[in-house]
Amino acid sequence: MSLWPISELIRHARKNQYALGYFESWNLESLQGVLDAAEMTGSPIIIGFNGEFLSRPGRKLTERIRCYAELGKAGAADARVPCGLIFNECPNDDWVRNAVLAGFNLVMPADASATYEDYRGRVATLTEFAHRHGAAIEAEVGHLPFGIPGVTNGDFLTDPELAGRFVEDTKVDLLAVSVGNVHVLTKGQQELDFKRLSQIGERANKPLVLHGGTGIPASSIREAIRLGVTKVNYGTYLKQRYLEALERCLACEADVDNPHELLGMGGEHDVMIAGRLAVRDAVLERIELLGCCGKAN
Repeated sequence: MSLWPISELIRHARKNQYALGYFESWNLESLQGVLDAAEMTGSPIIIGFNGEFLSRPGRKLTERIRCYAELGKAGAADARVPCGLIFNECPNDDWVRNAVLAGFNLVMPADASATYEDYRGRVATLTEFAHRHGAAIEAEVGHLPFGIPGVTNGDFLTDPELAGRFVEDTKVDLLAVSVGNVHVLTKGQQELDFKRLSQIGERANKPLVLHGGTGIPASSIREAIRLGVTKVNYGTYLKQRYLEALERCLACEADVDNPHELLGMGGEHDVMIAGRLAVRDAVLERIELLGCCGKAN
């Protein structure tokens, strides 16, 4: 299959009352692990890469965005399930535009340092650009706390009335919300504010997105889907499992004389295979919660 239009993926998810999983990748092995799990469960899927990380000024080397776009498009073309391809959470508008031109069919500008007015204006401009080139756009109202369990600071949370005005002003396709979910929550889980989520859904009347899926309990995911969440993002726990698998594999390095066994031969000692399997199994742990399994058939 090739990339499916985001509008079609969203329409099917809403009609059949499930959420699309975005399980974030960072290299070939992680991407293949995500696709393996999606195919095993017959699940429509969102694949993609983190725009904040790739565009970060402090990186040692400049990344080539087209390489990531082509990798994602090739993965989607080879997959046996419908795929969307996102360039996620990028604060640099030029990178967002370049992602659209490179072939990502969903982009998300996100800039926690921007004022609301500045962000709204930039998103409106980027939405027009994305739509003109056949891509969809996701944006956010409110900001997730960062790796702090139990945060209840209202300043982070999405205001329902503001969310409704933002969608009307910008014409975005999906809206990411802050309703108790937490970015990079490495330990524990965080319940959601369902009353707020319901109010946002009523005011915004758009498909809603939950970032920080790693730290959201299973029961909360199911209720959130009932209240209009159509996409859930996962990233942190995938990298945790990936790194654990590589550490176990490399612990055997002293017993392996041939370096090709560790990189490229595809056997039991290959770290690339270990990483791919770890991501696949991690996705399989969560994907059933979204209600999307079997919906690609």
